[in-house]
Amino acid sequence: MTIEHYPVDVAFPDIRPYAAGTGGIPYVHTFDSGVPGPHVMINALTHGNEVCGAIAVKDLLDLALRPRRGRLTLAFANVEAYGRFDAARPDASRYVDQDFNRVWTAAVLDDTTRDSSELRRAREMRPVIDTVDLLLDLHSMHEKSLPLIVSGPLDKGIALARRLGAPAHVIVDEGHPEGRRMRDYEGFGDPASAKNALLVECGQHWEPAAVDVARDSAARFLLAAGVIDDGDVPAGWTMPASSAQRVVRVTEPVVATSMDFRFADNYTGLETFAEAGTVIGWNGGEPVTTPYPDCVLVMPSLRQLRPGVTVVRLGRLQS
Repeated sequence: MTIEHYPVDVAFPDIRPYAAGTGGIPYVHTFDSGVPGPHVMINALTHGNEVCGAIAVKDLLDLALRPRRGRLTLAFANVEAYGRFDAARPDASRYVDQDFNRVWTAAVLDDTTRDSSELRRAREMRPVIDTVDLLLDLHSMHEKSLPLIVSGPLDKGIALARRLGAPAHVIVDEGHPEGRRMRDYEGFGDPASAKNALLVECGQHWEPAAVDVARDSAARFLLAAGVIDDGDVPAGWTMPASSAQRVVRVTEPVVATSMDFRFADNYTGLETFAEAGTVIGWNGGEPVTTPYPDCVLVMPSLRQLRPGVTVVRLGRLQS
């Protein structure tokens, strides 16, 4: 697998005019309709170099979109990392000290012995997130791949993904061993809670098509949540729905044991292998094979290769 160096084909907007927020938390804007309904949140910049969500959130703020029912929060998360973006080193601003999307448990957030730029920001945003009923977290990917929804492991996440109807691929997974994602935080990851969340990977970080997916996902999410009506959707934001969604349940990661890992081909993700035992790569010289029929590759990447890093996840096609 060749590591491609993708051009930065979208402009990174100046988000400093939105710094004040509306309730004392910088870059977090909440609007209350005054009519009963859910508290719905669209979050951007969980990672500082994933600009598509920031463009969509900025557009919604500039358009002065307001909820007809419930409350709507529009947020820029890791603004410190975003402010460090350098097109000459575009991967370097994913985070400042640690991954913002690996700190979302009460135990971690309450641990006063731990400190980082990302933990400080998560603690700052936590009071709002604790009140959110439905969350959409907009992301993008290192590699050029088809967009996908990460629904989490619960049936309620799959059901919400189906209500959106796009993107076409729904990834069902348990998250990352190094820490919990925002979309799995507290009630979002509790099957007994009515709270729910989705993470959408909109495409490659800096391709214009990812912005289109971010806008489409945001519009679909707000409609599914019931906080806006069809006529409120900004012109040109929605794209045709997928004819059918495909649900893939992640069963296991493939973790590099050394710097000696290579894939058998230039995979971009969502490749499906009909036969069990198909060689997809080599890990320290040992073949890596598909463990079952119709095995799907989820987000393969060698961009952050080092011992202990997950280079791809393997998924079983559910439907």
